[in-house]
Amino acid sequence: MVTNPRVAGLGLVLLLAGAALDAGAGQRPVPKPFPSPDRPPATQAANRAEAQAPRVPGTPPTEAELGLPVYPTAQYIASYDAGQNQHYHLFGTAATFGEIVAYYRSVLRQRGELVFDLPPTHMFEVGRFREDRMAFPPGVTVKDYTWG
Repeated sequence: MVTNPRVAGLGLVLLLAGAALDAGAGQRPVPKPFPSPDRPPATQAANRAEAQAPRVPGTPPTEAELGLPVYPTAQYIASYDAGQNQHYHLFGTAATFGEIVAYYRSVLRQRGELVFDLPPTHMFEVGRFREDRMAFPPGVTVKDYTWG
């Protein structure tokens, strides 16, 4: 049951973990989602400028900062310190678990892994886990809170 009024009606939570911290360390670039009327295409220069600008606390991170695409209808919920200079970024959406998993399979070009059946939780690891510098492998975790 979701009790936070900011996420009422959002049954799915995306956890984007620290991928931007290891960008450039041998990772291949992550494809961006297709442009839409509410999501115009961005240039590489604009993405670099966004990534270098200081973040205002409480504002959603950009895709350039994350190093990962964010599902187009996802709403930012919060960020949490994961330790070792990494952050968890939580997003919610009313899209179905299957839609989100299919989206990330497509844009990340990998199958990911279903790690729990109940509640359904699917993980996509997108970078190399460096135990000496990271608390959690960089990637996307999709968890369905509507299952029960």
